[in-house]
Amino acid sequence: MKYRYIHAPLVLAIAVASSPAMAQEDSLAVSSAASAIAIDESTLELAETLEAIAPSVEAGQQTISAPSTALDTLGATDFALTAASAASTAAGEVAVGAAAAAPGEIAVTAAAAAAQGENGGRSDSFAVTLNQDAFFGFYPAFNGLIPVSDNVDFSFYGIIWTTDAFGTGLGSDLWTEFGAGVAIYSGNLVIKPQIGITNGALLSGGARDPAGNPSGTGGNFADGIVPSLTMNYSDDTFEAEFYGGYYAALRNRNDDAALDFLHTWVNAGYKFSDSVSAGAHYELLSNTRNTFPGGSTAVAYQWLGPYVQFSTDNGFFARFTAGADIEDGNDGDFYKLTAGFSF
Repeated sequence: MKYRYIHAPLVLAIAVASSPAMAQEDSLAVSSAASAIAIDESTLELAETLEAIAPSVEAGQQTISAPSTALDTLGATDFALTAASAASTAAGEVAVGAAAAAPGEIAVTAAAAAAQGENGGRSDSFAVTLNQDAFFGFYPAFNGLIPVSDNVDFSFYGIIWTTDAFGTGLGSDLWTEFGAGVAIYSGNLVIKPQIGITNGALLSGGARDPAGNPSGTGGNFADGIVPSLTMNYSDDTFEAEFYGGYYAALRNRNDDAALDFLHTWVNAGYKFSDSVSAGAHYELLSNTRNTFPGGSTAVAYQWLGPYVQFSTDNGFFARFTAGADIEDGNDGDFYKLTAGFSF
């Protein structure tokens, strides 16, 4: 007598999978308490057979051996329930998949368990932040993450700079940044190397007139290139972030009016709860290359001060940072506010 393998709570799933209307779906989530599903006579016979058979537990698998009966109506030779999906069954749901290990086989697994094996349990995410500070003005930004393996995401980002001084005047040719990279997960640490391009006139000096001089009336695609590294650490009580990015002129690099900048910051803080944290922030912006006739390099600012952050359990947060500009010769304090959400 030929034996098949099936877990007893799958009887309802078998009945649903036998239905032509439902068989069109790749997978079915079936409640073990669903009493309204019509079960044909052959399926009832299978259920009665299973009731009389004791389960046998093997390493990494929980199975029940049953004689071949109504299973032939599904055109399957084997059914298997893994230990991982058994946890899902205990919750009252069974996922019936059509991804067979060989022709004529149906593997019954928990979709969530399979996804966790492929991407560490993460899903696609997208975060948006609204930012304003004492130097850069107002600049919305976004970052997206798409898992590609158990500890790596593909990352893409953009910054929509809105300060008129970063364009060619009156809101035209505004600086626009876009890039991509990866996010690498190692315990509580996330390492994100990325590379982006800027578009506009700030780094390259913009369009040139026939004599090769900056015209002041047009921006450039690929105005500059931005390699960067972001590192985030977070556990139950501690949070920290490092960012370092180098903004280098790409177009007109060796002509007049090209600029390079180093932008970096580091902050660290204590989590008082899941909703409140606070700490210290240091930030530096330095002009490291200047090809303007008679131009020179200089540190634009050095900011040092405390921050406080409030978060909600549905993905929203707000962080306010303020303090002193400690660069020699600079006047006034600094302040920056970021509000964001992820989904």
